[in-house]
Amino acid sequence: MSFLKSIPLLLALVSAPALAQEFPQVFEHKFGTTTLETKPERILTLSYSGIDHYLALGVTPVGVREWYGGYPSGAWPWAQAALGDATIIQIPEEYTYEQIAALDPDVIEGLTAGLTAEQYAELSKIAPVVATEAQYGDFGTPWYVQTQTMGRIAGKEAEAKVLVDGINQRFEDIVAAHPEWQGMTAAVAFADTLPGAFRSDDIRAMTLSQLGFVTPPAIDAADSEYGFFIEFSPEDLSLLDTDLLVWVSGDDNSARIKALTLRTRLKAHLEGREVMADRMLAGAFSYASPLSIDYLLDRLVPEIELAVDGDPSTVVPSAAAEGIAP
Repeated sequence: MSFLKSIPLLLALVSAPALAQEFPQVFEHKFGTTTLETKPERILTLSYSGIDHYLALGVTPVGVREWYGGYPSGAWPWAQAALGDATIIQIPEEYTYEQIAALDPDVIEGLTAGLTAEQYAELSKIAPVVATEAQYGDFGTPWYVQTQTMGRIAGKEAEAKVLVDGINQRFEDIVAAHPEWQGMTAAVAFADTLPGAFRSDDIRAMTLSQLGFVTPPAIDAADSEYGFFIEFSPEDLSLLDTDLLVWVSGDDNSARIKALTLRTRLKAHLEGREVMADRMLAGAFSYASPLSIDYLLDRLVPEIELAVDGDPSTVVPSAAAEGIAP
C-alpha cells in the first residue's frame, strides 16, 4: 500500500497532545519577518500548488490561486479525495488586491507565488503574509519545506512532519533499490515555441534529485531570463543528451517533440532513454506535493527502470505510446 493511502490512519495515531502547536509562530522570509500571533482560521494560499499541501494536512483554505487543469476548486484527481465535498474559491492567477481582501483572510501564504516587494507590501495591508525564504528564490522552495512551513502556518506542525517523513521514506526505499541511479544525469525537458529544460532548483528536477539523478551543470549555467528553466535553439539539443531524458507535455500532444528533428540524433533517443510524461503525469511533476508525489512515483519509477536499464532494445511504454521511441 502506498504511503499516502495510509495518511489518515497515521495521523489518527498521533496523540492529540502531541499535535498541539503553540502560537505565536515567527516566519523569516525574503522580505523580513512575519509573526502569526494566533492560529489562523482563514488561510489564503497564493502558492501555485498550495491547495495540495493544505488538503494533505486536513486544512481547507478559504481561497487558492487558479493555475491550470480546470478542475473544480483547483483540485486535480490525486487531491479530490482530500477535498471531499468542500468548495474552495479560486482567485485568478493575475489577481487583484480587492479579490484577496474580499475573502477576509487571517493569513496570506505565498511560498511559491513569485511575490514582488510591492505585492508583499500591499498584501500585508490585508493580512500577515508569509513569503518564500530568500535561499530558495521565488519558485524553488522544496516540497517538504513547503509542507513543513504550511503546517506551521495552519497549526499542524506535527502532522506535517508525519507527512514529510513518510514520503521521504518512500524516496529512500526507491533509492536503496536502485543504487545504479546515483549520479546519473537527467534532464526534464519540454518543447514549446522553443525547446527547453528545467534547472536543478526547479521542483521537477528536485524530485529526480531525490531519486539520485543529477541535473547537468551546463543546464544550470546556461543563460536564462526565466530563472528556473532555460530555452535554447532547436538546432542544438546537446544539453538534453543525458542518461535519462524526461519530456513533460501539458496537452498530451507530442507533435512538438517529434518536430525536433535533431532529437533523433541524441544518444538518449537512440538508446531508448526517453520517458514521456503525459498531461496527468506532468501535472503531478509540476505540483510535486504530498498528494501528487505518490501518483508521480507510482507511474514514473517503472518507466525510469526501463529507460536506464542499459539495454537499448527495452521498450519504454510512455515513449512508445507517444511515438517518440527509437
